[in-house]
Amino acid sequence: MFFLDASSILSEIVEARHELIPVINRFGIRLGLSDKTIKEVCAEANINMDFFLIILNTYINEDYFPEKKLQKIDISLVIKYLNQTDSYLVHGQLHNLEKHLNAFIAMSDPNNRQFEIIRKLFVEFKEALTDQMHKDVMDRNIPLEMILDMKRIYIKHISGNYNDNLCYAVVFTIDSLQRDIENHNRIRDKVLKPIIQDLEESGIDNWQELIGHSPIEKRKEHELSLRELDVLKLVAQGLINKEIADKLNISLNTVLSHRKNITAKLGIKTVSGLIFYCISHGYLMADEVEL
Repeated sequence: MFFLDASSILSEIVEARHELIPVINRFGIRLGLSDKTIKEVCAEANINMDFFLIILNTYINEDYFPEKKLQKIDISLVIKYLNQTDSYLVHGQLHNLEKHLNAFIAMSDPNNRQFEIIRKLFVEFKEALTDQMHKDVMDRNIPLEMILDMKRIYIKHISGNYNDNLCYAVVFTIDSLQRDIENHNRIRDKVLKPIIQDLEESGIDNWQELIGHSPIEKRKEHELSLRELDVLKLVAQGLINKEIADKLNISLNTVLSHRKNITAKLGIKTVSGLIFYCISHGYLMADEVEL
């Protein structure tokens, strides 16, 4: 079993294991790593090196479980990392997969009913994934079955006329998302749960209150839900309510309810104002909307 340590050259590790790029990014580390050791990178970025090594080694080694080191880790670091990962899964990986999938379907035979099923399966997976993000960090069980079904459909069963390159792009993106979810679940189960279990066994059952500054706090009332954010972005992109309902596979009344909540929470009533809000908060790029 191969382990990273403080003297490991981070650029060499990332070069061999590209899947670690988004992992280190969650710590605020960008590419352009030079030949610095993990110790040097962590010192420059003011990162807890022990926790950083635990996360990387957990990704690299499936059976890795550093029980003694875990006892020294601040639970707030674990919670922060898992919440950053949640955000990346939804706004990074899932968004990327949706873009590839939409391009693939748009460039393929419009009469192929298989693509309708694939889109429906993706919508169901997206809803299941975003639904889990609303749950307590200890109760999240990010679904894998549907994403595995999507990959199997592409590899085993897809037929008819379609764009090969776009098909491969979808499969590669699904595979990347699958591995990220698997590792994310493993870190939650092998790193976070033991820490919380130790706290509870020590008689501390209000561990959430010990980290009141962490992202595990309940959402403030003015913050948009993930579904409301989906509706908001589609409104900003110029879709009417019926189109939004069809795209998200929800009822027209549900769209209207979400729009009412968006207006109430943001205090913004005009589409122009919503466009500005999306761009200024990084939810959409200027070239994704009609200005």
